[in-house]
Amino acid sequence: MAQVVEPRADRRLRRARAATLFSLATGIWASLLLPLVGLAREDDPTRVALGAVGIGAFAASQAAVLYAAVTPWLAQRWRHRAQWCLGVVALLTVPLVGPVAAGGWPTWAWLGASLIGMAPLLVRLPAALVVSGVTLAATVGVAVWTGGQVWRFVAVTAGVGVGVALVNGLQVWFWDLLVEARAGQAAQARLAAAEERLRFARDVHDVLGHSLTVIALKAELAARLAEVDAERAGREAAEVQGLAVAALAEVREAVHGYRAVDLGDQLAAVAGVLRSCGVRCTVLPPADDLPAAAASDLAAVLREAGTNVLRHSRAGWCRIEFVREDGMARMTVTNDGADDGGPDARSSGLRGLADRLGAAGGRLHVRREENLFTLEAIVPVAP
Repeated sequence: MAQVVEPRADRRLRRARAATLFSLATGIWASLLLPLVGLAREDDPTRVALGAVGIGAFAASQAAVLYAAVTPWLAQRWRHRAQWCLGVVALLTVPLVGPVAAGGWPTWAWLGASLIGMAPLLVRLPAALVVSGVTLAATVGVAVWTGGQVWRFVAVTAGVGVGVALVNGLQVWFWDLLVEARAGQAAQARLAAAEERLRFARDVHDVLGHSLTVIALKAELAARLAEVDAERAGREAAEVQGLAVAALAEVREAVHGYRAVDLGDQLAAVAGVLRSCGVRCTVLPPADDLPAAAASDLAAVLREAGTNVLRHSRAGWCRIEFVREDGMARMTVTNDGADDGGPDARSSGLRGLADRLGAAGGRLHVRREENLFTLEAIVPVAP
């Protein structure tokens, strides 16, 4: 099975899972229809009643197993319980369903075909072959016991069972691929964020490492000289102060450089991450280059907006548009993930950005319209 993820929080995976369940459920009804033909051909009311109980129990346990096959968040113990329940019910169907329409219709053989069809979904290939062999042996036994044609029972169980196994296996295989792909996209987004944090950490280390080492040594020297040479200790302390001020300036410069990411680079990075995570991203870049201050402010908003799309919503598409007019530059980021919850105007990230834009004479707006979430940032630019 695929890596455990949370498809319940992803609309596209929810739709894919619903389609897979519907397809598998169609196979269940197909496997029930032909055994019901045997009930219609049975004249003994007792056998009809017992057969109906057996077929109903088999269908219910089959549905539970197939549901578990496409439910990654289900606890493993429930998967095992569903599988054991199916095994017990399959054994009970032999005496309950086997005599139904004895000699005239291979009623139990159709249940055997369903059992073989599900075997690859429950266990690995070697064990699935063992299950298939045991099921074929049971089919032969039921045919001999009820006076049916052995070749007919075997043909139904083996032929139809292999076909069902291929169809079910293909469907669940595609589902597993989707889950793994989404898990990989999420991991890629986390890796990109982690690499950016590491880059910033390296920059801060490079800036502070040498300065702090020198400060520590000079502070230690000043402490030793305090009692024997106060004048020199004072000079050392003054140098420590100067080094600290210089280090602080370097840190501020590094942080400013980190925040003042080039708008074009930030736009390409956000669009690339969104697309790698399956979000259709449309970008309408600014027609002209923006002033450095305005570009830096919009890049910070864009970074936060991209983070919100990935973290707080399950958007299927996102549109990023820039418009420059009347001495103002407007950036609008819209996505269709508002119905899954998300940030609002009071969230800490957006509040900090609103303060930053306000200090520069700009403003930040957030709107929700049905399932649309729109973030609009406006900053002044020189004409």
